Amino acid sequence: MAGDDERVLALAPDPASAAAGRAQAAPERWSGLGAAGTVVWGLCRGSRPDPYRVAVDRGEPAYACTCPSRKSPCKHALGLLLLRDRGAVPDADEPEWVRARLAEPARRRPARTPGAPPRDPEAAARRAERRAERVAAGAAELRDWLVDRVRSGLAGADAEELYGVAARMVDAQAPGLASGLRRAAGVIGRGRDWPGRLLTELALLHVLAEASTRLAELPTDLAATVRTRLGFPTDTADVLANGERVTDEWVVIGVVDEVTERLTTRRAWLRGRESGRPALVLSFAPPGRPLDGSLPAGHVVRGELAFHPGAAPLRALVVRADDPVRAGRPHGDAVSAALESVARVLAVDPWQERWPLLLDGVTPAADGDGWLLADDAGAALPLDERADPWPLLAVAAGAPVTVAGEWTAAGLRPMTCWDGDRTVRL
Repeated sequence: MAGDDERVLALAPDPASAAAGRAQAAPERWSGLGAAGTVVWGLCRGSRPDPYRVAVDRGEPAYACTCPSRKSPCKHALGLLLLRDRGAVPDADEPEWVRARLAEPARRRPARTPGAPPRDPEAAARRAERRAERVAAGAAELRDWLVDRVRSGLAGADAEELYGVAARMVDAQAPGLASGLRRAAGVIGRGRDWPGRLLTELALLHVLAEASTRLAELPTDLAATVRTRLGFPTDTADVLANGERVTDEWVVIGVVDEVTERLTTRRAWLRGRESGRPALVLSFAPPGRPLDGSLPAGHVVRGELAFHPGAAPLRALVVRADDPVRAGRPHGDAVSAALESVARVLAVDPWQERWPLLLDGVTPAADGDGWLLADDAGAALPLDERADPWPLLAVAAGAPVTVAGEWTAAGLRPMTCWDGDRTVRL
């Protein structure tokens, strides 16, 4: 049975879809199930009043579902196939709507072997070589500009100038360098200490640009980190085939949605109960489209993750996962231990923008115009001034609480807190 499941889940367009498909393979969610030859169909209860009509022809293959997902196959089609292979779908006469839906050309999907090499490996290698040359040229230009900029002083730094250099890094196919420049531009003029923070951002960019010229000399994990920070993609199939695998009970300590004009990004932060290891699972959707909800905050999921390579591996893919179950208040760290974990990470990956912290027994307190979280040992962390402290203050009511947040150079951005065993998303 497990082997059959893996064969079905290998059809998933990404690991998140595979995990969601497994969750859909629950007979109580379905009605009108039937199969005839290579075709299988059913009605799946979803978020809409009417159930989704799902049909699959394994012979084509072709997938049809009335859900709004653009993925093919969607989670409902995967769940249906899992039910069929588990013997939960009876043979029946094919309804008229099934063949009509499957006959649409858009429903056909060419057979694909997950992790298969490109159709033209030589052309792919040539494209990769050309991109590497462009990135190297862009990094060299950036290094020269940074030296000139620092020599001429930062007091006259102009955000438009940095945005212009960022645009040239985009042309050089180095989005990581462009992102760093845009982040540095956002520092200019913000607060009295902005020149120091700008110098920090530019110094990190210089180190990254310099490291890009020495990739062959760097340790494998550090070279992978540098490539990621430059913006080179990491192939999902490579992560699933070669990434470090960790099985644990993963507590979802926080979920953060970041919305832009073109894309909505969801960051699901996990922490292993047994390993204590943090993990970041990303999902994406166009504006207005639903995001993956298989990892809700305050729940625990037993499963296996595959980690992207790097000096401080954090981002991970879900290889397999059980259904999430509600968890009680998790065990966190003292402030000093949390800061030590951040220091260890920055020592090997100075470009890390955010790191998840889970703090036990911290109390919100005013600190001048801002706020901080202090523990009973007297150690404290400042809150990011851009974070809204009032939801956290309302839950804490002056008492110590457990808080999960994203630690950044600007301070802690609270994501979740626990009122007893009740999870409150901030």
